[in-house]
Amino acid sequence: MMKLNRQVSIPIFIIISFVLFLLPHSGSSFSPSSESLLGSPGNDRSYAVIIDAGSSGSRIHVYCFDQNMNLVKIGNEVDFYIQTKPGLSAYESNPELAAESLSSMLQQAEGFVPKELHSETPVRLGATAGLRLLKGDAPERILEAVRNFLKEKSPFKYKPEWVTVLKGSEEGSYLWETANYLEGNLGKEVSRIGGVVDLGGGSVGWLMLFRRSIFAKAPKPSDGEEPYVKELFFKGSKYYLYVHSYLHYGLLAARAEILKAVKGYGNPCILKDYHGFYKYGGETYEVSASPSGSNLYRCRRAALKALKVNESTCPNLNCTFGGIWNGGGGPGQKNLFVASFFFDRASQVGFIDPKLPAATVRPVDFERAAKRACIVKFETAKYVFPGVGVDDLPYICMDLVYQFTLLVDGFGLDPQKEITLVTGFNYLGSQIGAAWPLGSAIEVLSSSSSPA
Repeated sequence: MMKLNRQVSIPIFIIISFVLFLLPHSGSSFSPSSESLLGSPGNDRSYAVIIDAGSSGSRIHVYCFDQNMNLVKIGNEVDFYIQTKPGLSAYESNPELAAESLSSMLQQAEGFVPKELHSETPVRLGATAGLRLLKGDAPERILEAVRNFLKEKSPFKYKPEWVTVLKGSEEGSYLWETANYLEGNLGKEVSRIGGVVDLGGGSVGWLMLFRRSIFAKAPKPSDGEEPYVKELFFKGSKYYLYVHSYLHYGLLAARAEILKAVKGYGNPCILKDYHGFYKYGGETYEVSASPSGSNLYRCRRAALKALKVNESTCPNLNCTFGGIWNGGGGPGQKNLFVASFFFDRASQVGFIDPKLPAATVRPVDFERAAKRACIVKFETAKYVFPGVGVDDLPYICMDLVYQFTLLVDGFGLDPQKEITLVTGFNYLGSQIGAAWPLGSAIEVLSSSSSPA
């Protein structure tokens, strides 16, 4: 009898082991209802839902943090997102339809946040370029329709002020939070926390951390202007972030400023043998190269004139170009992340690898690239710089010269200073873009838990 039982127990053990092997393991497939992938429900997890309402489409991001404000994966992703097209600006004549365009994304987002945490999870919408360009009251009518939609149909925590068109300074400050959070800098010494230069199309943002003593000396802004310094919270700590968005000095806007700065026929920043027209901000500019072609040194003088580096008066001590106060720099600009068009042009002309999310360079690298670009004829430029789009080719000398001049003369950086060009960050085995939504999530969750 004992012998028979021993023989029977062996195959039963094997069968049980085989069945257990066939059972699904956490991570084998992704389902929004899978508790193991969402994280344990309760107070040890917090979520934020951020809607990036851009010009070409809307994207909803869902972020999950543990109780120490460390990002937690949702499934296999750190930054889980869903997107839809077109963007809100496509519904200019029908604001309600604009709000409804977010419905499917929101319903999907609900499945990735535990139901018991829906009412504690903030939902924010930040609109960028698309809504900014609409005329009249169209932007506000669309935003009000979105507010009503979120209030009535979304289970998430909602405040009217969380649905807005982002100012350039807000977009920049959220990018600063994203970069320093993903690099693990927040909570460290001020000198180790990186600053950010964000070169967009219409404006350039300059962001760096101040010590409290400098914050106290910040001049009061004029009526209608934003303050120079913003207070931020993270893990119970307060940060004083200098932030300023220089309008008209983004890369595309600066082209117009440089074209206006050169009087007479022929611009030394335009590639030889090119003639055409440049449209920006509702204006059209006739563009012609100088008979001798583009020239780095003459183009640099035009860029300096456009920046008004030697012409502007500063009402306060410690200014950058245009009479803008910057507190004299300080430890917050020791390490710099330089983003957007800086990364794009550097990768397009070949002095960084476009496949990598970041690269260490120096401002002088832009000048060296400009030396190559400014001796090229327009007709051969596409062979020398195959990575540059056809619409940008006539301005490649101008763009590179402007970027060097902006960093060195505008912001006062040493030409040999090491800076980090960045388009994304590696985090927990995933790549997260250098963009504002994560910073917005960090701020809204940190502010709600910060001391009054």
